[in-house]
Parts: sequence; C-alpha cells; structure tokens
Amino acid sequence: MQVRDTIFALSSGALPSGVAIIRISGSATHEVLQQMTSGVPKARHAVLSNIKGQDGAVLDRGLCLFFPGPASFTGEDCAELHLHGGRAVVAAVLDQLAGFPRLRMADAGEFTKRAFLNGKMDLTGAEALSDLITAETEAQRRFALVNSSETHRRLYGSWRRRLIHARAMIEAELDFADESDVPGSVAEAVWQDISNLSREISDHASSYKSAEIIRDGFQVVILGAPNAGKSSLLNALAKRDVAIVTDEPGTTRDILEVSLDIAGMKIVLADTAGIREAGGRVEALGIERSIARAREADLILLLEDVTNPSPVQGLPERPILRLGNKADLASGTKTLNYDCLISAKTGQGLDELLELIQRASAGYLDRASDVLPFRARHVALLNEAVYQLQAAVQAEEQGLELSAESLRAASDALGRITGEIDVEDLLDTIFSTFCIGK
Repeated sequence: MQVRDTIFALSSGALPSGVAIIRISGSATHEVLQQMTSGVPKARHAVLSNIKGQDGAVLDRGLCLFFPGPASFTGEDCAELHLHGGRAVVAAVLDQLAGFPRLRMADAGEFTKRAFLNGKMDLTGAEALSDLITAETEAQRRFALVNSSETHRRLYGSWRRRLIHARAMIEAELDFADESDVPGSVAEAVWQDISNLSREISDHASSYKSAEIIRDGFQVVILGAPNAGKSSLLNALAKRDVAIVTDEPGTTRDILEVSLDIAGMKIVLADTAGIREAGGRVEALGIERSIARAREADLILLLEDVTNPSPVQGLPERPILRLGNKADLASGTKTLNYDCLISAKTGQGLDELLELIQRASAGYLDRASDVLPFRARHVALLNEAVYQLQAAVQAEEQGLELSAESLRAASDALGRITGEIDVEDLLDTIFSTFCIGK
C-alpha cells in the first residue's frame, strides 16, 4: 500500500438531500476522526457523534464509520461521515476538513484510482464500477455487475498463462536444445495452442458490438416521407412532447433522440428528417444526416401514412419494421404489407410496436450476463494480441527468437487490459470519467 495525501469529498448525491455522506481516505483519517468526532469508532460500526470543527464548535450530529486499511474500499484507512444533507451543513464540514494540513479535496475518481493502485481491483473492475454507477436500465446494471467481478481478470489471466507457457517452451528450446528433457519440437507442443488462442481472443473481441449496444443503447431510427407522422410517433412513445409537430412538411431538420427503457433494455429512438426530393439546402443536409444515421441503426422503423402512401427508396441494408401510421383513418384495403399498424394520434398499435422492438433487442438483453469486452480500449488491445500471435506463427520459419518476442508483446497487450502491465499513461483518462467522491 502506497502512502499518499489524505483525501476527502462528498460521495452522495446532489444537495439538499436527506443524508449526505462525506468520505475520507488516507493516513490522516484516524487523526481527523479524533479531532472532529467523539473518537475513532470500532471498525465498521456506525456511531452517533457530534461532528465538530477544529475549534470545538458543533457543526452537525450524525453517524461516523471507520474502515481501517487494508480492509477498506481504497485499501487505506477510510471513514464516512453521514450528515444531514443541507448545503450549509456540508459546506461547513468540508471547509473544516480542508483546514487540516495533510488533507485535500479528492480529484474525480481518485478513491477508485487508489483502490486500483492498492490492488483492491483491476482496471476492468474499475471501469465496470463506473458503468454500474451510471446504469439506467436493468440490462446495464446486470452487465456492469458481471464486469465488476473477477471474470475478465480470470479470462485474460488464463490466456496470459498459456502465452507464458508457450514462451517458456520456445525459450527452453532456444537455450537448451541439446538437453534430453527439453521437447525437441516446439511446433507440436505450442503452435496449435497459439492458433486456438488466437481464434478465442478474436471471437471474444468481435463480441464488442453486443457490449456496446447494452451499454450505449439499441439504436432505433424512424424513417419515412414528410408528414408520415415520425415526430408524432416519437412523442407518443416518449409520452411527452420531444419534437414539434405541424402539418408543414420538412419541419424536422436535425435528428432528435429520446431514450426508452423497454423490458430492461435501453432503446435510443431517433426522429429524422422526412425523405424526399429536398426543397432547400438545409433540408437536404437533414436528409443526408437521416440516411447516414440509418446506416448505423440496429433497427429502422419505416413509417408510412396509410392514407397517402409514399415509398422511400435507397434504404440501407439494416433490419426494418414497416409501420403503417394513421390506421384510425384507413380502410382495410390500405393496411396490407405492414409489420404493424399504428396510430400515433390515438395510440392504436403502440403496445404491439413496443413488443416488436423488444423482440428485436432481446438477443442483446440475453447477453447482459456474458463476459464481453466492454471498452474500445479492450478491443484495441485484444486485436493487438491477435496480431502478435499471428506474427509469432508467421515468424516461426524465420527463427524462434522472433516468435518469442511476438508472444511477449501479445501477453503484454492482455496485461494492459487489466492493468497488470504498466498503464500509467491511461490512469488519468480512465478515472477522470468518475464523479468526485468516487
């Protein structure tokens, strides 16, 4: 455990609140509790205490907890002060803490960063903790919880051990080729496993798309001709006025988004400009953006006014649901060839539409408990490992020394994912995304 400044911060939500929690971590924690409370409480026991300033004046009356290191979140001595959540109360206590010579306000994510530096978690666990804090849906919560466990460390650790074994076999043949207890052919013992490992890592890296959808949302884009009712549908599904709705065609120029929680899955619904021969430069730009956004969609809702059908041409090759809108005004002869008939005005068919969207995204929801790479940096390092493994196989004919070096680079790439190899240049970037107090 490394010795650093003692830090403090408000770790609970926005003020005012019923309870506010101030967290303290570092070697001066014991001294702070002795001066500002009724004394250092028994480890991990909540004690009601006066919270005092350094001049002895009572600032508040609340709970005090002490977590001695290394059995704490950060691995250092830690404390929590549970106060009444008024702005003046919290400001007074923070001001007193800042007056101690060995204390300072924590940087964003610094408590979690110290937990990592003190070996309480690896980098993937820290990143998953950030996702858990920001989780909005059940799928995101489940996914972040799986990622915050030791699953990634165990998986990547097992791959590194296989690489280390392969390197040992190669280097043994290089150094002790004449010894009888050293295998005579590295190829038979090692190369098949390296090829298998390359495929395993490549398959794992390719599953990032599923993780990205779980974390960032299943992207649904509404396309259609002007006045098909796209903005009305967005408002109806959001149950609030997100978009302006008028009878004038071409009023939607920019892409409007709203996030929905459908059966525990985050669905990002985007309203786009009506597709037609544009009447002006601005509208044309809006249409170009609509088509570009549709190319990246996980699902397209192709909306058509059943009372005045106007087909849209040149759609990207993405999954599509054909929706017939204004079904309340249509006769039976106009309602064929649609996946779902709806009325954005009356709400007819919206429950069926939500069910269809749920079915389209269900496969990703099912993967929320799988072990997937959940950061772009993970994928980059996994791909680097695959590249080096392939280079090791190709270099076999040129000499085992080159193969051994490629295997070392592959194992280092895996180690950098969890932080077992030097990642100092990444730490500020990763932990700066956390809130103050975490």
